[in-house]
Amino acid sequence: MSQAKLLLITPPFTQLNTPYPATTYIKGYLNTLGIPSFQADLGIEVILRLFSKEGLRQIFAQAKKQQNLSSNALRIIRLEHSYVQIIEEVITFLQHKNPTLAFTICERSFLPEASRFEQIDDLEWSFGTIGVQDKAKYLATLYLEDLGDLISEAVDPYFGFSRYAERLGMSASSYDTLHSKLQEPLTLIDTITLELLDGLIQKECPTLICFSIPFPGNLYSALRCGQFVKRNYPKIKIAMGGGYPNTELRSLSDPRVFEVLDFISLDDGERPLRNIIEYLAGKKSIEQLKRTFCLINQKVQYVNGSTDVDISFHKTGTPDYSDLLLNDYLSVIEVTNPMHRLWSDGRWNKLTMAHGCYWKKCSFCDISLDYIKNYEPISATILCDRMETLIDQTGVSGFHFVDEAAPPSIMKELALELIKRRMNVTWWTNIRFEERFTSELCRLLKASGCIAVSGGLEVASDRLLAKMKKGITVSKVARVSRNFTDAGIMVHAYLMYGFPTQTSQETVDSLEMVRQLFENGIIQSGFWHQFAMTAHAPVGLDPTAFGVSFSGPEHLGFAKNDLSHEDPLGADHSLFGEGLRVSLYNYMNGAGFDLALSKWFDFKIPAPSIPPHFILQEIEKNPEKRPTATSQLIWMGEKPECNVVKKKELEIGQLSLVTKSDEDTLVFDLKIAQWLNHTLIGLMPSAHYQKTTFQDFMNDFKSHQLGDFEQFYKSASMEKLKELGLLVI
Repeated sequence: MSQAKLLLITPPFTQLNTPYPATTYIKGYLNTLGIPSFQADLGIEVILRLFSKEGLRQIFAQAKKQQNLSSNALRIIRLEHSYVQIIEEVITFLQHKNPTLAFTICERSFLPEASRFEQIDDLEWSFGTIGVQDKAKYLATLYLEDLGDLISEAVDPYFGFSRYAERLGMSASSYDTLHSKLQEPLTLIDTITLELLDGLIQKECPTLICFSIPFPGNLYSALRCGQFVKRNYPKIKIAMGGGYPNTELRSLSDPRVFEVLDFISLDDGERPLRNIIEYLAGKKSIEQLKRTFCLINQKVQYVNGSTDVDISFHKTGTPDYSDLLLNDYLSVIEVTNPMHRLWSDGRWNKLTMAHGCYWKKCSFCDISLDYIKNYEPISATILCDRMETLIDQTGVSGFHFVDEAAPPSIMKELALELIKRRMNVTWWTNIRFEERFTSELCRLLKASGCIAVSGGLEVASDRLLAKMKKGITVSKVARVSRNFTDAGIMVHAYLMYGFPTQTSQETVDSLEMVRQLFENGIIQSGFWHQFAMTAHAPVGLDPTAFGVSFSGPEHLGFAKNDLSHEDPLGADHSLFGEGLRVSLYNYMNGAGFDLALSKWFDFKIPAPSIPPHFILQEIEKNPEKRPTATSQLIWMGEKPECNVVKKKELEIGQLSLVTKSDEDTLVFDLKIAQWLNHTLIGLMPSAHYQKTTFQDFMNDFKSHQLGDFEQFYKSASMEKLKELGLLVI
């Protein structure tokens, strides 16, 4: 195995602001085996080559040869000199290397402006007084998007900053279109991509090139790269894996794919890749590959004869970000949605708290596939060790945990471990809106650096939530969201319309629920998307059980995932999309709450059946629950001080308490104050912290014969102590 040299590549395009993490995971695992590898994100490298002075000159040269261009494209061409002159300054600004340029950008005389700037009227409303840096990023992003529009109109119709040639990969039941595209002359983007790839091959001399394909928008470029390697470096073998093959190519049978590839592996990549390496080294037969498609006797074969078990999640190693151009990514602000901004602005180290999903019941989700159904968490200790390693390696202390749904128990332990180690990090993740996220747990998460969570509210209809097997209700979502918001953690809701049998009334009622959630300030961000049936979800595996019927497409040997369906009981869901989008945009910006829902649509809708104060009533009826015997106590403040004060003949205890944002002095009976002082010190998260349960706390109080515990626990002083930072989780 030591003779192998791997080149791990993410082809164009995924994100501009941070590398997609798949190759970093694989490189981290290869490190544990001592197998050398080099990784590259061709997406950011192509973007930087394209959006340079020389790249723009090539773009404009091609664009000027085209006929029948739009007035917008013609305007951009006439402003060629202005675009070319400033492109490199704008790029360095978006790389955080030239921050003072923000003042010039915001003056609105520096950037040439085309059609993307027509939305500028919303700028002050969306950004308010947030500051020149963010406004400048937004304006600079519009400038790049104007250039992107020119590229897609006049140079390469498949161009997209994060979805290159996505249409070719989406719902591609047949390989015909992709195969035909590969026979066409190279585009400018193809040429740049292959020049960069060629340079990497000559420098690194790999024996195996591995393409990670997370999305349909990465597929065409990977195939074009594979074609180039086959023609120019026939001895190098080529493998493909990632989210797209895992979900789309499980029924692959078209042999033409293997004109440009040698292997396509499914699901977790560590073991299949290791077996491929051992096969190429002559240490395994081809029959001993694991979850891998390859061509045998000119026929596509799915080989899964290996008896080797998958690599345990805690043994896969720490993701390794070396080789990547971490200082060259672009922080852009594409939209003013606050959660989407986290996706596109700033560099994040990507990690996972657990493999798979601990819930794995949602009927619209691919719960039949390994990446969902095989749940394996890792310890908070390992997570923090990996975080410390990545901070040292990248210099970045921001983390995006990319779990399907981060388990509350691990989030709690992670928060405690981060606080114990005094690690100053910023992190966010995806969750399920379940009631284990109490106000106390949310406060702990905030104290550890959590700034945002996103979760699936989906349809905001209890009937459909039950049909989806989400295990939540709208009322529960409201209360959990309130807990996060009160703790200072932003909440983003994924919203769905068009689930099988969903009526117009349910869609309108869902919108009313969403309106009330925003009006009461308990969610801050959201995004509507229309339901899509997939082949590996319960609803796709058994459509009739959900009241719909399968209507295509016919599988023709290549991709199989997105399915069409007929819904005789549901509404015409396509009518609602624009009204839902516009209303949500307004609600996120604090506007439109008083407008009738009918104002958002250009067709007649039913009146909402939800009471106008439903959400408010639900969050107000959330009584404080008494802790369980196993509830854990944590003191989030600094070390307390106990002072003895004499009042007439009595000695009382004054407990002086300080937190990062508050301080107070609480009065107790002297013995109770002294006991509390000692107890709180033991409850502070530190290297010596020992878990104390509510039962332990109560027993210790009683063992010191301090009086009536119930009276003490319900006292005003104890309530204030909990407000200051005594968490009972």
